[in-house]
Amino acid sequence: MLEIRQTSFEREVIEISREIPVLVDFWAPWCGPCRALGPMLERLERDYAGRFRLVKVDSDQNPELAAQFRVRSIPYVMAFFDGEPIDAFVGALPESQLREFIDRLLPNPSEIERRKARRLVQRGQLAEAVAALRAAIALDPSAAQAQLDLAEILLERLPGAVGDGPMAEAERALAAVGPAAREDTRWRALSTRLASLKGAASGPADGALRARIEADPADLQARLDLAQWHIARREFGPALDQLIEVVERDRTFGEDAARHTMLSVFELAAQQPQLVSTYRRRLAAALHR
Repeated sequence: MLEIRQTSFEREVIEISREIPVLVDFWAPWCGPCRALGPMLERLERDYAGRFRLVKVDSDQNPELAAQFRVRSIPYVMAFFDGEPIDAFVGALPESQLREFIDRLLPNPSEIERRKARRLVQRGQLAEAVAALRAAIALDPSAAQAQLDLAEILLERLPGAVGDGPMAEAERALAAVGPAAREDTRWRALSTRLASLKGAASGPADGALRARIEADPADLQARLDLAQWHIARREFGPALDQLIEVVERDRTFGEDAARHTMLSVFELAAQQPQLVSTYRRRLAAALHR
């Protein structure tokens, strides 16, 4: 339990709630029901062993916070998660109802590990994030978003070339994602990235592909293979050059492979919005001419 004031509310409630639920107990020293509720909440915080956080706000000492959250009567308990208020109750509930209220808020242990990994990524601690995501998946092998997060770090974020070990682990993570989650654009983008890495490692060299295209500009397979070679190296502009050429020459080639690959590249190149916008317009023009 932590007693806070308005100056620390953002740090101690909003930011922490992006990782675990935070209960904010608005109280005052003169409030009899508050003196009954407070100790129960403190004991439950200990019982739940870190799965939620309790903070207390003296509404008399922090009238701005009380006004901001429309506290009309105390005790008043608000639950925050992902930076937003999500539930509340007024009055001193019995312990059984308090436990029901708390249980509705709690993410499962796998999701807690995933959130921990997200925080570690923001700090640049990628190896630690990978370990947290492996823990999340061990707790819940069906956790599709954790599988995608892991594949993304292994294929996109780790410095240097992607080695065989990370590539194999990313492939297992993507294969473990169920059918519904495979509709996620991120799954398709990461699958494209993985295919490009595997193709670049085992396919023709880029020089040979360029020679084929120079000899025959209509060699659409060579253009697709060269695009994959560029995607593997995160050279998205040259990759899109080859892919739009395939679409413009024969959209149906390879079961519309060039268009599908372009959509995945748009996701991979999200940090280059001008590039993505340019090729989205070119793709739209090619499809509607």
